[in-house]
Amino acid sequence: MKEFNSAVPLEQKSTAPGVHSRRLTKQEKTHIFLKRGIWLYYILLIFEGALRKWVLPGLATPLLVIRDPVAIVLIVVAINSGYLKTSVFLTSTLIIGAVGFITALLFGHGNVVVAVYGLRIFVVHFPLIFIIGRVFNREDVIKIGKFTLWLSIPMAILIVLQLHSPQSAWVNHSVNSDSIGAGFQGALGLYRPPGTFSFTIGNTLFFGFAGAYVLYFWFSLKEIKLALLICATIALITSLPVSISRTLIFQTGITILFALVILAKRPKYIKTVLLGGLGVVIVLAILSSLSFFSTASDALTTRFSTASKSEGGVEGTIVGRFLGLMSKAIGNAANHPFWGLGMGLGTSAGAKIATGNAGFQLGEIEWARLIAEMGILLGGGFIVVRVTLAIRLTSLSFKKLFKDSDPLPWMLVSFGFLQIVQGQWGQPAELGFGIIAGGLLAASLKSRRANRQKN
Repeated sequence: MKEFNSAVPLEQKSTAPGVHSRRLTKQEKTHIFLKRGIWLYYILLIFEGALRKWVLPGLATPLLVIRDPVAIVLIVVAINSGYLKTSVFLTSTLIIGAVGFITALLFGHGNVVVAVYGLRIFVVHFPLIFIIGRVFNREDVIKIGKFTLWLSIPMAILIVLQLHSPQSAWVNHSVNSDSIGAGFQGALGLYRPPGTFSFTIGNTLFFGFAGAYVLYFWFSLKEIKLALLICATIALITSLPVSISRTLIFQTGITILFALVILAKRPKYIKTVLLGGLGVVIVLAILSSLSFFSTASDALTTRFSTASKSEGGVEGTIVGRFLGLMSKAIGNAANHPFWGLGMGLGTSAGAKIATGNAGFQLGEIEWARLIAEMGILLGGGFIVVRVTLAIRLTSLSFKKLFKDSDPLPWMLVSFGFLQIVQGQWGQPAELGFGIIAGGLLAASLKSRRANRQKN
């Protein structure tokens, strides 16, 4: 994908023994700076909620956009150093964002602050997909994966503590540090744990993201320590019932289906998969004997049962929640003004500023939010950009799998596709994971020549 193939020189390491490292050029220093900035963006995505809930609760509101300054600096530096190039995806998004900002003020809510909050998705965060794709190489993508697996272990322990602690406990404090807690109603009197995030969706996305890497590393055992992979796998298995999240179950199922495609291409891994499957069965047997796991499993089963009755079974849940609601969003476009109600109004923070009432006032389905905010022309246009980008990345990942026998992009697609197409980017955690997944996926697609450049 030419938008992500870097033409700028990367930094080189001196490998000659006994020779002092040469001074880095300005371009090489810039490259290092951008890499560190991307890492900072990802770390803040994981711990933004922890800062807001536990460390600096008095600054919970400004910390909501703590990643924005990092993204702005990255964009400015990338533009000045040639790492951010124009593309049809980026140009279209910037035009849609600019026009949407103007129409929000002229024909929509008219609130500048709300419009700016909505605009940041288009001009501050979306460009990072292309910056990450040009700055990172395969080694960086793998490092992010290993870091995520390390984090998954304490994260699993944390959500177990949150699940079995009262909502008034410190681990369950919300961003307001009140006794209501940050958990969300699950089943059997248990609340879905948020982990280090402000809301439970962050925890769901984190383990969905980690799951894509877990399955990838099982196909690439030489790239990771087996002990870490086993522990991360146990953490992932633990998170499935403890999260009480149907979305995480569906996401993990999708990732497994993508892994089966790899088996069709590389049947030599069937033995590894069978052994891994046996290990999963053993782990499940052990975990099922533990009260915290069995209780969480009962809650998850109850939640599935209750939801299936109201949604018409599993098929009704999948079709209704993912396909039906998206098509309904387009069908309801006539119920909104041509230019929409105004950019940013569909986000929880934007609604709070404009109306005084927090929550997703225009619905939690992303396509519905976009069309309600910006109308069928602009909102639908951004949907087309995201769908086209996701399809393009998926197509290239499929080719990478079958031409180069490289499963990394394909496994990242198992998580990233839905996040790019319909992730609720009005919610900070979903926005962050969508951008990170898209950028890492793009970086993993770079030519082997680009990936071989030292860093």
